[in-house]
Amino acid sequence: MAVLLRLGVLCGAQGGRALFLRTPLVRPAHISAFLQDRPTPGWTATQHIHLSPNRHSGSKAASLHWTSERVVSVLLLGLLPAAYLNPCSAMDYSLAAVLTLHSHWGLGQIVTDYVHGDASQKAAKAGLLALSALTFAGLCYFNYHDVGICKAVAMLWKL
Repeated sequence: MAVLLRLGVLCGAQGGRALFLRTPLVRPAHISAFLQDRPTPGWTATQHIHLSPNRHSGSKAASLHWTSERVVSVLLLGLLPAAYLNPCSAMDYSLAAVLTLHSHWGLGQIVTDYVHGDASQKAAKAGLLALSALTFAGLCYFNYHDVGICKAVAMLWKL
């Protein structure tokens, strides 16, 4: 608890920027300009860091994608207890679809944020699409030819 209080003292009201970065003794001029979004004479490096590409900025597609991610997350929260209370094939296939979509979007954000370069990002996204398709096909195969996701989880809990 003392560590959290000490961290709270070090973080200021300006979006959580650390206290030592606001003091003029420690902060170089290019870091000062970076934090305040204004150029410094003689500093030629990039001033802004964007983790995700900005290809959908200002479009309705990005907003709809963000909303649909949240809807799928909330749907997954309701689907898990419903699958426990009513295990059937409809629940198995719904879980297969929602779990695959949820993991695909989450791993897609990791690829977007941490894979750099156009060619490597395209290859990573193609690999992710293949992995997601194989995951969905495998879960559907498991649901059709075996006991299904709901009963498999129940069997694991009985162990």
